[in-house]
Amino acid sequence: MKLKRVLFYCLLPFAVALALVGFPMPVAPPRATKAGQEQSAPAQERR
Repeated sequence: MKLKRVLFYCLLPFAVALALVGFPMPVAPPRATKAGQEQSAPAQERR
């Protein structure tokens, strides 16, 4: 029973911080990737 109380008071500051900042934590947006057609080389046309 005492372990639950210790865990509660240890995790309480993190819960308050998440509530203030917003969940999930703000992280850098992923780098924009080019479309698949722009990444690949153009195919040679056969006639």
